[in-house]
Amino acid sequence: MTAIMTILRREFSSYFASPVAYVFLVIFLIMQGLFTFYIGSFYQREQADLVSFFTYQPWLYLFLMPSIAMRLWAEERRAGTFELLLTLPLPTRAVVIGKYMAALAFAALALALTFPIWITVNWLGSPDNGVIITGYVGSFLMAGAYLAIGAAMSSVTKNQVVAFILAVTVCFLFLVSGLPMVLDTVGAWAPDAVVLAVANLSFLTHFDALQKGVVTLSDVVYFVAVIVFWLWVNRIVIESKREAG
Repeated sequence: MTAIMTILRREFSSYFASPVAYVFLVIFLIMQGLFTFYIGSFYQREQADLVSFFTYQPWLYLFLMPSIAMRLWAEERRAGTFELLLTLPLPTRAVVIGKYMAALAFAALALALTFPIWITVNWLGSPDNGVIITGYVGSFLMAGAYLAIGAAMSSVTKNQVVAFILAVTVCFLFLVSGLPMVLDTVGAWAPDAVVLAVANLSFLTHFDALQKGVVTLSDVVYFVAVIVFWLWVNRIVIESKREAG
């Protein structure tokens, strides 16, 4: 745990070593505001809720979360500190988890800074705050899944742009697998069991219930499983490079 916290602090502080973190936070908050109040037709709907806030998050995260994770390992390799990091007396597991938790902490900070939107909705009406809290929990879990994929993709290359593209591609596949057009295409040649399996791979399928305030163990387990799997992939890649180098 000490090793994990050491890596976490190192990585988290590195986000703020340049203006990039602040630019990201500003862009994230502006985009969330636009999607919630304008693109999501918040005022036209005349309902005090954050449906429009959560509806567009899977698509917003598709690009923003990989941009957080793309530097985790790719930057180390580009800067030539990758080999040095691997020679430290730290278990690979601790380094992988520490880096991931730093990215997750940064994402959590960005999500927490959207609290004025929540306050605005409460000022304008009387929303069901229990549903909103559940939506935030689901959003946090989904962000964690995106980041785990992004971290794994960052570990396979020293080019941050390539890491970003790979992460967006993989996340996109997880996202669209639950769309009706995809399920209809699969259903045209595959049995219902396969269609259901494909649908259950989608972030949208599991996030939809959480953003509506319905908490089921299967949805939580899904996101946790995705995170654990991709962190395991991340660890395998790093250990293979440590043995090779």
